[in-house]
Amino acid sequence: MAVPVAVPVAVPVAVLAVRLTPRGGRDAIDGWAADADGRPYLKVRVSAPPVEGEANAALVALLAKRLSAPRSAVRVASGATARLKRIEVEGLAQEVLDRLLARPLDRPA
Repeated sequence: MAVPVAVPVAVPVAVLAVRLTPRGGRDAIDGWAADADGRPYLKVRVSAPPVEGEANAALVALLAKRLSAPRSAVRVASGATARLKRIEVEGLAQEVLDRLLARPLDRPA
């Protein structure tokens, strides 16, 4: 008798560039902007200070709530100590993320 083999299923991961402003007075998403090379990033402010990961935790919580995703699915993939961060959202297709956050359509590939 053959033993069933579990086949790994590819889980979509959406990627997002974020420019975070800690101690911004409130937790809010302030829209889109572009860097000098024309790459879009999402402007986000949080009231938490940039101490011991508090601002990053507030960013993850804000994005998870906005995207209706569990906090565990949202992570800072790079830029933990920088203002410009690369965020990954597991279980969410890139097109869905773009629509939920109203990303401009003319983004470079």
